[in-house]
Amino acid sequence: MVTVGMNYVVLPGKATLFEEKFAAVIGALNAAEGHTASHLWRDTTDENSYLITSEWNDEQAFRDFITSDAFRGVTNWGKEEILAGRPQHKVYKH
Repeated sequence: MVTVGMNYVVLPGKATLFEEKFAAVIGALNAAEGHTASHLWRDTTDENSYLITSEWNDEQAFRDFITSDAFRGVTNWGKEEILAGRPQHKVYKH
């Protein structure tokens, strides 16, 4: 099992939109082969900073998801409309 931490900084005023989009993306995550759970966390000291933790059976399952058309469509939209910069991902192996 691996846990992936995905760090996002959103543009000012876009936090609610980011949270709504994550709620929609959870469906794609739950349908992804090897995905077990995901959670959205908001930084209490920076309202524009988020962390998504996502648990996977293995790292390859996560890599397959982030190269999928479903993930690419969401990230392209987010990059243009919501995000202040490129997301940073970190894989934690158990």
